[in-house]
Amino acid sequence: GTGSNILSALQDLFWLSKSKLEKQLQIISVLQWVLTFLVMGIACTLILMYILCTDCWAIAALYLAWLVFDWNTPKKGGRRSQWVRNWAIWRYFRDYFPIRLVKTHNLLTTRNYIFGYHPHGIMGLGAFCNFSTEATGVSQKFPGIRPYLATLAGNFRMPILRDYLMSGGICPVNRDSIDYILSKNGSGNAIIIVVGGAAESLNCTPGKNSVTLKNRKGFVKLALRHGADLVPVYSFGENEVYKQVIFEEGSWGRWVQKKFQKHIGFAPCIFHGRGLFSSNTWGLLPYSKPITTVVGEPITIPKIDNPSQKEVDFYHSMYVDSLIKLFDKYKSKFGLPDTEVLEVN
Repeated sequence: GTGSNILSALQDLFWLSKSKLEKQLQIISVLQWVLTFLVMGIACTLILMYILCTDCWAIAALYLAWLVFDWNTPKKGGRRSQWVRNWAIWRYFRDYFPIRLVKTHNLLTTRNYIFGYHPHGIMGLGAFCNFSTEATGVSQKFPGIRPYLATLAGNFRMPILRDYLMSGGICPVNRDSIDYILSKNGSGNAIIIVVGGAAESLNCTPGKNSVTLKNRKGFVKLALRHGADLVPVYSFGENEVYKQVIFEEGSWGRWVQKKFQKHIGFAPCIFHGRGLFSSNTWGLLPYSKPITTVVGEPITIPKIDNPSQKEVDFYHSMYVDSLIKLFDKYKSKFGLPDTEVLEVN
């Protein structure tokens, strides 16, 4: 009896240690991504400049020469790596929250698609995990579809960071890149655009479900020009993982944020999550709240080389209605009250 009790206690201790280890790996996986998002581009630029001033300058010079030669690769679909997309670290990243991808309809490999991702949140964690990695099984759920997550073009001017982003299938959110993928890369492509962008990130806060969409019609025009079907995507929980200081319209803080957004392309948000060692302290780690990304029904879009404003408005209205229906259909299933309304700004 005593031997059995000791064995049971050792087993309990073993599983407890394994659980703690997994939790630490989850924290490390998320922390490295947050630091990548915030400082990798600047850090790699500074390191490269430093190496140029040392005896190892030839290494930096060779990389810069390669950079010049490879400059337009991000605009031509990038250079994805299935090995990087399948790294085990992304599974720990997924399980930290956890993040889940929900498929509602099949997608034809004979068509191209533009996914509108909502809401932006602070860092677009759900968008990255679901479409730039294989952690949630996007390739198994949508066989034959190649996802490209579109992000700020400025990120691809940063050494090393640009190559890291491309390895996950991330591309610049500009017309040249999108035109190439939708017209010269065959079919079965899906470009994921976080439609609300920096403006939407300024208003994200826990408990609030709002999207910046009313005057965002450029993605609809691109879809019409290429005959790419539009797919609404809503990520429940994206706004819950960080807390943010919201500046009122007309305040100095909002003025500074809008100036940054206009001239640099992103808006500096004052936000916080939990600490590295405790969820009761402030830090850069997001709170471990579930994020569920629901991919809705595709809207068939005709190919119109020069769509009129009336045609753009018509399909934009269809898209907005489809997004609202998607939100209303799944909101109660993922923790929201039936009375919750999606605010479209």
